[in-house]
Amino acid sequence: MSLKLAVSAVAFGAKARIDLDLIRRAEELGYDSAWTAEAYGNDAVTTATWVLAHTTRLKVGTAIMQIPARTPAMTAMTAMTLDHLSGGRFILGLGPSGPQVVEGWHGVPYGRPLTRTREYIRIIRQVLAREAPLEFHGREYDVPLSGPGASGLGKPLKSILHGNPELLIYTASISPAGLECAGEVADGVFPFVMDPQKFDVLRPHLEKGFAKAGGGKSLDDFAIVPGVSVVLNDDVDAARASIKGHLALYVGGMGARDKNFYNDYAKRLGHEEAAVRIQDLYLDGKREEAAAAVPDALVDAVALVGPRERIRDQLGPWRDAAARGEVDTLLVGSHQREVIELLAEELL
Repeated sequence: MSLKLAVSAVAFGAKARIDLDLIRRAEELGYDSAWTAEAYGNDAVTTATWVLAHTTRLKVGTAIMQIPARTPAMTAMTAMTLDHLSGGRFILGLGPSGPQVVEGWHGVPYGRPLTRTREYIRIIRQVLAREAPLEFHGREYDVPLSGPGASGLGKPLKSILHGNPELLIYTASISPAGLECAGEVADGVFPFVMDPQKFDVLRPHLEKGFAKAGGGKSLDDFAIVPGVSVVLNDDVDAARASIKGHLALYVGGMGARDKNFYNDYAKRLGHEEAAVRIQDLYLDGKREEAAAAVPDALVDAVALVGPRERIRDQLGPWRDAAARGEVDTLLVGSHQREVIELLAEELL
């Protein structure tokens, strides 16, 4: 299969901003999609709406909308509305986020994130299918609400809007259980990063999920959309350094010492000793040293860095992975116009 290209549409910072010139150039070059995001600042929906309103062909998705921030029905309403207004160009990307954001920002229990994800997607699909008024009684969601605090006046409702049951839903997952959940209930997955030569880190967990889903579900009808940072720079070390700080933040600082999904993932990618050192340094406040501890080999495996010829060579494993059906789309993280054009020249 051919490798599709996507562009990251949002940069986090003190001011919400979107580089529409870059996104429109990607659209002109044949990029397949653009993706917005949210953490604890700008939201993913407003930015996706903005990009959809300023493009004509590009698909636009959320990578990701935080599940604990919205009810399943609200997310279904948002997805249906954007699907209609964009002429079917919206892709719904969801994720459970992590306990620091869920409890520290949204103020709701982290609880059972995978149970919540399964129930959330099933409710959305019920709304989209519109086969009957919405009724769902699970461990995380109770619709219509019953029990303590309920007025008793709630009743099952059917969406006024007619949704598209074929609307694509992706989830963000890197843990074994999260990948299994994605394989079971979603149409695709965003690994945080990915080594195209180590797909076996993902495969068995996805296949468990496919088996649970039944119906012959497989990689043939499931999209793998890894984030791939790209830095075009004749100085390879300088290019790597700009990636290392980002990796150190996640591997070292996203979570507690005994609960960091990104750290666990780096270990499964074969960098166990480095992952431990990065986390120790980062949690001790030594962020520059933590970034320096990120192995060159890890950067080279999951990102594209250096001068043009080097990046061209690094694309080989990604092409091979796409040919095996192990990668659907490269979600390119770069704000360099030259990068967007180089990858289009090589892959489209």
